[in-house]
Amino acid sequence: MKWILPNACTAANLFFGMLSILATYEGNFFYASVFILLALIADGMDGRVARALNAASELGKEMDSLCDLGSFGIAPAFLAYAFCMHNYGLLGKAAAIIFALCGMWRLARFNVNTSIVHGFFMGLAIPAGGCIIATTTLLFTAMNISPENFGLIYPITVIIVAYLMVSHVHYPDFKGDGEKIFLVAKIFAVAMFAGIIYLTQEAIVQGVLTAIFATYAVFGIVNSLMTLMSRN
Repeated sequence: MKWILPNACTAANLFFGMLSILATYEGNFFYASVFILLALIADGMDGRVARALNAASELGKEMDSLCDLGSFGIAPAFLAYAFCMHNYGLLGKAAAIIFALCGMWRLARFNVNTSIVHGFFMGLAIPAGGCIIATTTLLFTAMNISPENFGLIYPITVIIVAYLMVSHVHYPDFKGDGEKIFLVAKIFAVAMFAGIIYLTQEAIVQGVLTAIFATYAVFGIVNSLMTLMSRN
């Protein structure tokens, strides 16, 4: 019966994902975003609880992937579309669909490569991708910013985040045995984090949350570029 607790945490992931979708449908973008962040917490707990109880199972792994697709692929895509991208016509629809499809691809590739890829994540993890949508929505809402004012930047950014999930960019897992983390990448990450905080002082909590996920997304790109340069 020890498998019940970790699987309950996994189910809580999708529970919050569904609450996010329903909140988006009702036009409550604040709660829709918060529920995605709560899904992230549940997602982080299930593996730890399973290892602590020695209750890991193939069923749990499959449940985890399916729940992740709902909470961090479909829910954020729907949120981004309802929040802003519906104003962009076919481009907005395409960006939302691409995000969900890339999330599915990312999860499938991760499952296939579990025994091959070690010490780093190949591509941006789908929870991070989904939380970029959630935290930026919280930030824009708190600062009363309409993303449409920036032209095509919002839907293009969503497509870029989707691409990062299926890219071969190496993202550190911070377990100490992965790829080398370069000093230049660390300095860039600190500067970017500080810059976002400076620009979002009037909504500091939302700014910090956005800075965490946005900085991580860009950090992987910079560190991977440094790795390529060091090999030449």
